[in-house]
Amino acid sequence: MKSLTKENNMKTVLASTYAVNPYKGSEDGMGWNYVMQLARFHKVIAITRKNNEEQILKYQAENPSILYKNIRFLYYDLPYWMRFWKRKSRGAMLYYYLWQKGIVSFVERQSLSYDFVHNLNFHNDWTPSFLWKLNKPFIWGPVGHHPAIPKQYKVSFTLVDRIKEKGKNLVKNYFWALSPKLKKTKTRADHIMCMNGSVPEVLNLDNSTLSIQPSVASQDYGWKGPHEQEKFTFLSAGRFVPLKGFDLTIHAFHTFLKNLPFEKRKDCSLILVGKGPQREMLEELVNTYEIADYVQFIPWIERSKLMHLMQEATGFIFPSHEGAGMVIPEALSFGLPCIVLDNWGPGQFINETCGIKVKMGSYEKTVKDLADGLLKLYKNPAKRKELSLGARERFLTTFHWDRKGEQLRDIYKKLAHETA
Repeated sequence: MKSLTKENNMKTVLASTYAVNPYKGSEDGMGWNYVMQLARFHKVIAITRKNNEEQILKYQAENPSILYKNIRFLYYDLPYWMRFWKRKSRGAMLYYYLWQKGIVSFVERQSLSYDFVHNLNFHNDWTPSFLWKLNKPFIWGPVGHHPAIPKQYKVSFTLVDRIKEKGKNLVKNYFWALSPKLKKTKTRADHIMCMNGSVPEVLNLDNSTLSIQPSVASQDYGWKGPHEQEKFTFLSAGRFVPLKGFDLTIHAFHTFLKNLPFEKRKDCSLILVGKGPQREMLEELVNTYEIADYVQFIPWIERSKLMHLMQEATGFIFPSHEGAGMVIPEALSFGLPCIVLDNWGPGQFINETCGIKVKMGSYEKTVKDLADGLLKLYKNPAKRKELSLGARERFLTTFHWDRKGEQLRDIYKKLAHETA
């Protein structure tokens, strides 16, 4: 990270950061990194849940940083009678909604001094924020959503999966179309950070108040440069749930293997890292195709071990339907060419300099095109090296956490000028 901005030029940002845990990835890890990036240029008052306190203090003790002097964490939870029913992810969105409402009065009781308010996470563009009630310049985001999964890709969905998907989409559409509180959030926001180009469409936003900025980024774990692997190893990681498209990955890898001479297949492998309800189904698919010798399932592992796997891999395949994808910046940081779907999520992160995007069509055509992408990289080491260098450059210019901090700095500088 760059050196601190001179203290006498600093403004103070009050940020709602529901999920913050420096030991985790996904939403929790993003919350921590965004707070740290804000602290490069501003004082930060970060309000988070009480169950994050132990991990935050432990991490700060183990990993000293000059930035901590710019950060003050405040810990808030709803009273027990309003949260006894919440169990892990069950009821999380309802609890978050109530928590967001509750922090306004919590802040007002603290007699705090600050210049901006920022609703930092969760990153849903259909969940209202109430920080505008504090009557300070208000930044919302980055916000976004998982787009509806095209019906042709639901072949692996159970009935329960289909009901859940339908229910989530109904809730989103209700808030987008009818929620007066969400409308108030949009109209009172001085700036909205949008994860991708689909957000302004569903929220019907005025371009003058928004920026398009993916929410995900990665640290630099240390890249050793492109290297010639004796083996062709493609990696994928994530929860084994329908959203992530692991069924497409396995079908595509099987099709890829069929296009190789038998004696060449022994040097090719697919590593799938994760856990989730589809694990058994995915293993059955591998066994049905009789490719278990080429596919390795690894449960969740320590982050350092996952980074080691990325360091040794040839590339990363991730045909996910989600609206973001933290693993893509991590893969890019290791110079891994990425194969993704051309969608509003990972498809927004990858361009022709760093990977291959597959247009969405029929299920069979998508599988064939993903397999063709694998085959293209297998047959062309020069192209692999070119995309590897491009992936690293894409990471450094767009998906390094320091770039996110600089984007935040520019947003606040613009708002400070406009509200002066």
